[in-house]
Amino acid sequence: MSARIILGVDPGLNRCGWGVIIADGSRLSHVAHGVVRPDASASLAFRLAELSTLIEAVTLEHAPHDVAMEETYVNANARAALALGQARGAALAACARTGRDVAEYAPATIKKALVGNGQAQKDQVAFMVRRLLPAAGAVTADAADALACALCHAAHGAWRSKVG
Repeated sequence: MSARIILGVDPGLNRCGWGVIIADGSRLSHVAHGVVRPDASASLAFRLAELSTLIEAVTLEHAPHDVAMEETYVNANARAALALGQARGAALAACARTGRDVAEYAPATIKKALVGNGQAQKDQVAFMVRRLLPAAGAVTADAADALACALCHAAHGAWRSKVG
């Protein structure tokens, strides 16, 4: 089995976390992580364009084999849910422009893969990210969520059925 580079994305309009890992069998390695922060003073259209451009740049820089993204959860605040959906769409389009398809995971699936409990708290997820990827060091919540998404993808090994 060959090593896979996986980009995880935690979409958001104000802060979009991203994290890159290498999965080589059961061995996991941290490559890079960060947070994309579009200019908050810009109009929505320009913020979405900037978000898309920055995620595309991350994708081109790290050339992942796979991209994993957290699905949008239904929010009681319709305006916030719409903004998150638009940010997610911009990130999805950025990945598609680089020729990458995106595997999508529900928040509960990501939490269950890392913590063993689909209702885990954010601090529990961040703890497991630090435990599985000690080289990542201190990670912001957004980057930790993105790395968690990449780790979830590695655990599910969706590509294994496609590789001969």
